[in-house]
Amino acid sequence: MNHSARRPRIVIVGAGFAGYQCARQLSRRAGGAAEIVLVNPNDYFLYLPLLPQVAAGVLEPRRVSVSLTGTLPGVRLVLGEVDTLDLPGRRIGYADPEGNRGELTYDRLVLAVGSVHKLLPIPGVAEHAHGFRGMPEALYLRDHLTRQVEMAGASDSSEERSARTTFVVVGAGYTGTEVAAQGVLLTDALARRNEGLRDGPRPRWLLLDIADRVLPELDERLSRTADRVLRARGVEVRTGTSVAEARPDGVRLEDGEFVASRSLIWCVGARPDPLVASLGLELEGGRLCVDEYLRVPGRPEVFACGDAAAVPDLTRPGKLTAMTAQHAQRQGRTAAHNVAASCGQGVPRPYKHHDLGFLVDLGGLQAAANPLRVPLSGPLAGGLTRGYHLLSMPGNRTRVAADWALDAVLPRHGVQLGLVPSGAVPLESESPDAPRHVGAGAGS
Repeated sequence: MNHSARRPRIVIVGAGFAGYQCARQLSRRAGGAAEIVLVNPNDYFLYLPLLPQVAAGVLEPRRVSVSLTGTLPGVRLVLGEVDTLDLPGRRIGYADPEGNRGELTYDRLVLAVGSVHKLLPIPGVAEHAHGFRGMPEALYLRDHLTRQVEMAGASDSSEERSARTTFVVVGAGYTGTEVAAQGVLLTDALARRNEGLRDGPRPRWLLLDIADRVLPELDERLSRTADRVLRARGVEVRTGTSVAEARPDGVRLEDGEFVASRSLIWCVGARPDPLVASLGLELEGGRLCVDEYLRVPGRPEVFACGDAAAVPDLTRPGKLTAMTAQHAQRQGRTAAHNVAASCGQGVPRPYKHHDLGFLVDLGGLQAAANPLRVPLSGPLAGGLTRGYHLLSMPGNRTRVAADWALDAVLPRHGVQLGLVPSGAVPLESESPDAPRHVGAGAGS
């Protein structure tokens, strides 16, 4: 980049996998020749694949929260939720955590706003279900699981005990499968130590999906491994069905069965952040259209990557890249390279990435993986999965490894702190990483 001219300002919106990697690569390439500004509601990068382990009490929350200011030298962090974009004026508007308004102009803009919960028009779901995409939701779920087991143990009613120890997960993709696999280990451990539940019932977990198998987007061998592990732990895997209605006291399934429960965990995929739909630009499947260089057509100063971008998959002509962390991370690096090229450093290159395989952590020593298309299961897959996560994390590796070692030899803490009440993590929230403020009397 040209040091003699005015420093261009590069604004990156979002610090997920795509935004974080883009900021990291640009900070290394710029060498002070550009002002790099990262706008994000929180001051951390969330390593989302390990979030189910936070909810299950394996990892402490800060282990999967990597400091942005501590790991992105040369990048200015602006805490805020971007809600307006003036593309002709090259200006963005945002609200900071205290509700104050702010604006930033830019010479280059990278939109890496990610995704939010995918909602379906099912009665009662928005009111009674909780999602799982951000740290507040993981902390809420951890407390909620613990509280339900404890309240079940204190109840004299067998019906109430059964309902409070029944947990329904909707969506058997990555997130739902891992939440169920990790959650059943936690609730089993809590129930074994609870005097009021020594005579039962054992916690009951249901995993529902309208697809004909768990992990429907992955290789069938990974699906079979996950299904086998879940069923061995007592999880009721029900494919080809979903929830027809959610109520405060339970859910009614599509086949008419009513399941008494106080816990409905919504893991039915994701949709692009609604911000991109407000821009008036071309969309595909709700995602912002870009070319193979991650540039927005007609806006050469605007780039987009990650879940909110409809990136052409050059390895599968006519298709779009999947909304996965693997793609988002690599798209962020490509976006950084091409932003630098647009400022005179290097030449642009197209985004092209062949999937290297997938890993699904099933808790304990179990995992399903197919690195380089080689199917693995059991402890070998578990070790490989954890090794991959450690290498992929941009920080906190020693702390994560230490928590894993302690979890292998010590019982998990069965305490609830009540820091995130139910009303602070509504399912319809468009910002799952930011808890909603509620009154002191809000229920949990």
